Amino acid sequence: MTSTATLPPADTGAPATRRSSEVDNRAAYASFGLAYLLGHGAAAASHGDTPLLGLPEWLPPALLGAGLVSGIVLATMAALRAQRGAAAPEVLSGKLLGTAWIAAFTALALAITGLTSVLDAPELESVLWPAGSGIVVGLLYLAEGAVRRNVLHYGLGIWLALTSAAVLSLEAPGLYWSLAAAGGGAYALATVLEARRLRSLEGPAHT
Repeated sequence: MTSTATLPPADTGAPATRRSSEVDNRAAYASFGLAYLLGHGAAAASHGDTPLLGLPEWLPPALLGAGLVSGIVLATMAALRAQRGAAAPEVLSGKLLGTAWIAAFTALALAITGLTSVLDAPELESVLWPAGSGIVVGLLYLAEGAVRRNVLHYGLGIWLALTSAAVLSLEAPGLYWSLAAAGGGAYALATVLEARRLRSLEGPAHT
């Protein structure tokens, strides 16, 4: 009786390199951070008994919305770039995560519209949209971080979800100041840490 030995795969000596599906989140983080700082900062400065600035009511949400939309576009572009040459399961995961963003914000819009209509309290939109969008983005980051094994993205999601829910206990302008500081500061730190994370993944390729 003869037996066939199974040889281990040949070691080519090539160092481990950064995964082809790695997403560079720096541009998206910066855009979301500016949305928090400018949008929520403007809302905070224009609310209260003695507002610091006399701004039109439409300006803060417009700044916030523009930053969020830009961030979503930049995040989508980064994900699409990372999917080039990726395996079919990874491409499918990216597409499902992209669809989740659309579904989540559609659900948030329906919930806020229905709630404010039933309660006949349209003024709640100025509170529910900032906090709700932070919760939604945080939960989406949790999902993306888990799928992509990105601890930084995952941790940022936890922070955004928890702080955005916690500020609902505050009144304006404290709610907006808290969102601007907690969210904007977290995104600024995440942008710096993202650069370090990407360098650490690419480092072995140069050794």
